Amino acid sequence: MQFSAAQVAMLINGSVEGDGSVTVGSFGKIEEAQKGQLAFLANPKYEDYLYSTCASVVIVNNTLELRQPVQSTLIRVADAYTAFASLLHKYQEIMTQQLSGIQEPSYVALTASMGENVFLGAFAYVSENVKIGNNVKIFPGVFLGNNVQVGDNTIIHAGVKIYHDCKVGANVTIHAGTVIGSDGFGFAPQADGTYQKVPQIGNVVIEDYVEIGANTTIDRATIGSTMIRTGAKLDNLIQIAHNAEIGKNTVIAAQAGVSGSTKIGSHVQIGGQAGIVGHLQIADGSRINAQSGVTKSIKTKNTAVTGTPAFDYTSSLRSQAMTRNLPDMEKRIAELEKLVQQLIEERVNI
Repeated sequence: MQFSAAQVAMLINGSVEGDGSVTVGSFGKIEEAQKGQLAFLANPKYEDYLYSTCASVVIVNNTLELRQPVQSTLIRVADAYTAFASLLHKYQEIMTQQLSGIQEPSYVALTASMGENVFLGAFAYVSENVKIGNNVKIFPGVFLGNNVQVGDNTIIHAGVKIYHDCKVGANVTIHAGTVIGSDGFGFAPQADGTYQKVPQIGNVVIEDYVEIGANTTIDRATIGSTMIRTGAKLDNLIQIAHNAEIGKNTVIAAQAGVSGSTKIGSHVQIGGQAGIVGHLQIADGSRINAQSGVTKSIKTKNTAVTGTPAFDYTSSLRSQAMTRNLPDMEKRIAELEKLVQQLIEERVNI
């Protein structure tokens, strides 16, 4: 697909500086882009590449002042990074909108319903009473259990498994291999040392504009719902346990784990490999550093924590600095002890 610089500028509300008729058909990094590709410049440390790049079109900030002539056509926007991201999103939409129809072999139960312009990839399985909205794209190998609901414009990538009774909102993206609605980890210890399984009869509810990375697992609730609120973004390889709640616009990096019944607020940032124990409350705007272990509720909004167990970020940095200085402190203490001993001996001699 080819687009002129003028067409691209219209899509991202930019202004063209140079030849608006030049066309591009793909994307490239500014330091590597070739003729016919579009690049962007947001970070000033890459500005030198602007004067040597072979990219036909480059998106730049309005505030950029050129130090020398450029060969590329420029598209000036308020925020080059955001504009480029928006353009990639629109490009992806155009590509996915071309997908429609039901590929064979696939299975759709007679009681299932699908909206307009739905794509169903080969080997997909749509169970009884499933409801699929308009413009939904379901890629090969997806399983939708009984009574699953999928909202408009949602994309479910290859191999995703969504168990019975779960609900997925509109404009959601779920990446390959993710499992939604498997049983929560509920086992009651018995007097003889064995464990009796506690049936997990709830579901998972994923609200609108959520994105879930590859191979992430979200357990169904014991009773009620495990909740992923509007706008939340989950990375790859994350575990969300039964009855947990992830707040609006919260982001969680890879390999993090949230234990059962923990409620995470809105706009929380959780670093990779962080672990949060069960039945906690995490306040809005909290920031949990990578590999932190959170064992107590965070009740104050916009708190930053780190470490295992996690505690105040600033205090932790001071503690780390003191720890690094312990060998030197030990040496100084030994010297002081030696000096004190000498003074005592001199006083005794007097």
